[in-house]
This record gives sequence, structure tokens and C-alpha cells, in this order.
Amino acid sequence: MDSNKDLASFDHALPIGFEQTISQPSLVLEMTLALDLRPTDKVLEVGTGSGFQTTLLAIFSGAVYTIERIEELHNRAKERVAQLNIHNIHFKLGDGSEGWQEHAPFDRIMVTAAASEVPTELLDQLNNDGKMVIPVGNSFNQELLLIEKDHSGKLHTTSLNKVLFVPLKGKYEI
Repeated sequence: MDSNKDLASFDHALPIGFEQTISQPSLVLEMTLALDLRPTDKVLEVGTGSGFQTTLLAIFSGAVYTIERIEELHNRAKERVAQLNIHNIHFKLGDGSEGWQEHAPFDRIMVTAAASEVPTELLDQLNNDGKMVIPVGNSFNQELLLIEKDHSGKLHTTSLNKVLFVPLKGKYEI
């Protein structure tokens, strides 16, 4: 890359260490927009990673509960957010594949790693009239799904895009 113009148009996933990546900016935007965040929403994020998407979620919602399984990434993200003086993010070190039951239900759920199937625990923690974005599939074929739970609790699923994410670890590992 020879110029700032090249950097501005760079739209690729980037490694953040520990065999993890941050998604390309256009995909981060697509996922965030699909959640249709409101200022009062309580959001669960599974996979804090670098904290970039966590910060975006926090800007557009009331509170974010984010879980990261890799301690070094968890600590680095907490430090970055503290430097930004953002106070509506709650961090947890642990396995996010089963959600964060103590703070459920959530209005929105963002999953940033691919699951073999949609985790029932996350569906159970999604509020009626809630939305979840999650990549689902195997190591080579994944779909980014938008799952909406209507006011009566019925689920509606829309495929947004073909994607390739790092695998979700834990019970729903691909």
C-alpha cells in the first residue's frame, strides 16, 4: 500500500493474534446495521476480539455484554475501551457459546465466530422482538444469518451473505 487512499479502501479481514481475526470493515458494518440497534437495546456480543465491533455496538445501544474466551484479547479490548472512556460495556472472560444467562434476556445478539448450528441457549436469551446475527456452517461454507424473534416468540431467519469466520469454540464448534 503506497498511500492513505490505499489504506482507506482496504476492506479485508485482519489477524489480531491467537488465530483470530477482525472482519473486514464492510462486514462489520453489515452485521451492525442488520441488528437495527436502538439507544435502549441491551446487546450480547459473543467474541470480543479486538473490541472494535464491541465499541460500535456500545455507541449505538444502551449496554453491551461481551464475552471473549482468550484472556489476552479480553484484557487488550478492556484496555482499549477504557482509553476511549466508554462506560456501557461489560466484559466477561469465558465461553460465549452458551451466552450470559445472568444478564439475559438481550434485545440484540451479535456472534462474531461461526457455529455449526444456531445455539439454542442464545435463542433462549433473545428477547421477543429481538434480533441476532450469527455466521453458521462448517469450515468452508458459512452463511451470515439474521434471526428475528417476533412479539410472540416465533423465529424468522434470513440469509444475509456467504461468509467465512473463525470457528466458535465450545459446544457449537464447527
